[in-house]
Amino acid sequence: MPDVLKNPYRGAGLDLGMPRPVDDPSAVSRLLALCPRHGDTPLLDVPDLAAHCGVAAVRIKDERGRMGLGSFKALGAAFVIARDAAANDPDDWTSALSGWTYVAASAGNHGLSVAAGAALFGARALIYLADTVPEAFAHRLRAKGAEVVRSGATYEASMDAAEAAAAENGWTLLSDSTWEGSLDTGRGVMEGYLQMAVEAADAMDEAPTHILLQAGVGGLAGAVAAYARKRWSDGPEIIVVEPAAAPALIESVRAGRAVTAEGPVSAMGRLDCKTPSLVALAGLSADADRFVTISEGEAAEGVSVLYRLGLDTTPSGGAGLAALIAGLPDIGPDARILAILSEGPEG
Repeated sequence: MPDVLKNPYRGAGLDLGMPRPVDDPSAVSRLLALCPRHGDTPLLDVPDLAAHCGVAAVRIKDERGRMGLGSFKALGAAFVIARDAAANDPDDWTSALSGWTYVAASAGNHGLSVAAGAALFGARALIYLADTVPEAFAHRLRAKGAEVVRSGATYEASMDAAEAAAAENGWTLLSDSTWEGSLDTGRGVMEGYLQMAVEAADAMDEAPTHILLQAGVGGLAGAVAAYARKRWSDGPEIIVVEPAAAPALIESVRAGRAVTAEGPVSAMGRLDCKTPSLVALAGLSADADRFVTISEGEAAEGVSVLYRLGLDTTPSGGAGLAALIAGLPDIGPDARILAILSEGPEG
């Protein structure tokens, strides 16, 4: 059974001195309309999963095919880079960012979005990976034209190395997180994620009763929750799901301030982030109703159930649904669930 915390700050949010996530997707939609690779991802109705979980409906925003990159992350860094290109030289997209270097740390698909966006507009991409990131992923980055640097045993260590390299060389640090002194690009990455939220909402004939959002640093969850509150107000219950090994958001809400959590390495690798994004935390502390952690075993069982239903993904990509499969309390038979399948299988 998942560990569940009811959010005591719902509505007001934590006072972190941080801006909250952007909730207007119009700028993202305008730029994506110019991209020939852009197309809406499907919203799946999965009655067999609804029956398995004892709820009325489960609808899944399937991000596994997003822009050929295999995950929702395609929307984030690529949007920020496109925004830079439009501001720098909108008349020549292919060389609009010639001479620019974007540097990022990645535990997974964020790096692919940086690499693809940089290549599209003539920029250089330098991606820092922790030693624990599989070499197969490094090969995928190189195939997109990125340079890969290995640094440190954890995502946090690779992030520190990327930040130092950007400062030393005058490069643009493009993180999918936010912290004191570094807000703009990470908040812009979150803004890019609004596209999947508006697509899902536009495809629904009624509001969901519950929205399940997996979280690492919290970017996806923070963006979708912000748009959901704008679109549906207090109607849906928003539930944020993290690995028990990386409970950055739930422990921050418990503490009433941002904290760095401790825990072992998680098989939910894209979610294995011990320090929350401050903008995401500011938003989710106001917008989320509950915070939940799931075990490694619950994540593995969730992925197994999804695979049997033809929804192949990773423990990270299916973590929100894994919490539902594991048995979330206070979700009754009339519940209409919205969840995100955030990435395809590895390999």
